[in-house]
Parts: sequence; structure tokens; C-alpha cells
Amino acid sequence: MKTRNLSMLLASLFVIAGAIFASGARAESKVPPPPAIGATIEDFTLPDADNKERSLKSLAGPKGTVLLFIAVQCPVSNAYNERMEKLAQEYKAKGIAVIGINSNVAENADAVKAHASENKLSFIILKDPGNKIADKLGATVTPEAYFLDANNKLLYHGRIDNARNPAQLETSDLRNALDAALAGKAIEKTEAKAFGCSIKRA
Repeated sequence: MKTRNLSMLLASLFVIAGAIFASGARAESKVPPPPAIGATIEDFTLPDADNKERSLKSLAGPKGTVLLFIAVQCPVSNAYNERMEKLAQEYKAKGIAVIGINSNVAENADAVKAHASENKLSFIILKDPGNKIADKLGATVTPEAYFLDANNKLLYHGRIDNARNPAQLETSDLRNALDAALAGKAIEKTEAKAFGCSIKRA
């Protein structure tokens, strides 16, 4: 009898686990595809960590804008904190703004603000309630980058570089795209698959 009850319990657990997995897979499959390279990204407004509404237009750089989907708790995103801050500082001087976006439902504005302070992230980080901008851009992981030109045309989408560990860095895809655009050259690699933690959607 005990064996039978144990078997029934295990079977129930497998069914529940399968349902949870299927639910997660369905949620992930509902994420719209990202805009095509060359598409124009419409202006949007999101609150910053102080709950002040900020528009893309008001934060954009005169020569372009990088949108970085980042997270508070993701170890992959956190491995890029120093690199993201360095990139923001270097390219701000060249006319390209870096804007962080946090779309994780469980990471509130206070957590985002504290995380930025602890990690010395000086660039603006916006909170994306209901992951509406993540859905609009088809963002699925943190970190994930979108580079827009001065007219909000999408020029590059994907990873920042090839390696979570800086010691294994071989290609800086995002920087290459920024440098090419600033030099008035064609971007050789307009897409490179992003990797990291999945965005926890509402």
C-alpha cells in the first residue's frame, strides 16, 4: 500500500513539474521576435529608479543610444557591471548614451537603485513595469544590447561581447558596432546572440 501511495505521489510530482515547465515554455514562446535590423524604434517612456518618467527621446545621445537590459540578481549581468559602466563613460564622451532597462518583475525600483549605487553604475537605469519594452524589443536575457542611431534606427542587437569572463574575451561585438557607426562605416556584424539569465516576466 505504501509503495502504491509513493508511486502515486511521484507520478503527481512529475505531472506538476511538467505543467510548470510547459507553462514556462509557453511564457517564453509568447515573447515577440525582436525588430529587424534597420527598423525604427518608437519613442517610449519609463520610470527611472526614483520613479521619474523618462522618455527615450530625452535620454538619447546625439550620435546614438545603447539600450542594455540588465538585472540586479543575475550573475551574468553582474559580471558585466564594470564593462557596462566603462562603456557608458567612454561613449558618452563620443555622443552615444547608454540606458539600462530592468524588466524583471521581482526586482523593484528600490532594488535597482541600491544595485546601481553598490556597483557604481552611473548611467540611467529605467524600470520596465509589465516588461512592455522588453516585449516590444523581443528581449529575453540579461544582459542584452540594442544599439540605435541618432534617428532610433536599430543598427545592432545581441551580446555585449563573447565572454562572461573578461579573461576569455575575444570579440567585443557591441563596441565594434559603435566604433564602426562613429567612423561612418558599415557594421560588419549587426547581430550576435545574447546570453545570460532569462528576463523574469510579469
